[in-house]
Amino acid sequence: MLEILEKAAAYNGLVTAFAVVGFIVLVSGQISRRLTFGRVHGSAIAILIGLALAYWGGTKTGGHKGLADLSLFGGIGLMGGAMLRDFAIVATAFEVQATEARKAGMVGAVSLLLGTVLPFIVGATVARAFGYSDAVSMATIGAGAVTYIVGPVTGAALGASSDVMALSIATGLVKAIMVMVGTPIAAKFLALKTPRSAMVFGGLAGTVSGVSAGLAATDRKLVPYGALVATFHTGLGCLMGPSVLFFATKALVG
Repeated sequence: MLEILEKAAAYNGLVTAFAVVGFIVLVSGQISRRLTFGRVHGSAIAILIGLALAYWGGTKTGGHKGLADLSLFGGIGLMGGAMLRDFAIVATAFEVQATEARKAGMVGAVSLLLGTVLPFIVGATVARAFGYSDAVSMATIGAGAVTYIVGPVTGAALGASSDVMALSIATGLVKAIMVMVGTPIAAKFLALKTPRSAMVFGGLAGTVSGVSAGLAATDRKLVPYGALVATFHTGLGCLMGPSVLFFATKALVG
């Protein structure tokens, strides 16, 4: 029976990949609710589990594709490829209503721009301090500080190495966890009481999962407003990362 299941999973790789990811998301949600009481979002826990499994798969097989190097989980390589990744980004953008976005006003637009540029500068500066002196690596890690999606998208466009793209994902993940945990602690200081303040916060913080979980732990009514502006970071970062921000970095470091 076990052999039949293994063959079915191997021959239906993409279906198996969706099943594995769905199970990880289910487990991550339970861990988020029961162990962190919702303060660390399930998506961040799922990413940590995914990174751990990728490391285990690479160590076990000596390959370069993580868990996808195992024949049983070969479909994960397709599921995590550029095609479905870009489809997910476009699908997320379609959920945003332009009429609702206008309610943020000029303050929301400025906070969105600052929330994209400032984390990039911090990430690129830290990358330079740790020895990544070329423009491609600095831009990729800097983009990861915007969100953990923008990092690998920028790295793929610029031809960054896989280890640099992994660092960019880790950078974005650390940022998301910091926002999740720090938001309810700093809510009073930041005056997160109104929809407008939540929009500005979402624009500055940038990470959708971090903002959503942080505001949920602060005031659930503010979640849609913060997430609304934060959602735009993925699209804006994917546009600016491999273009304007990369060329600015290249002009500075050569």
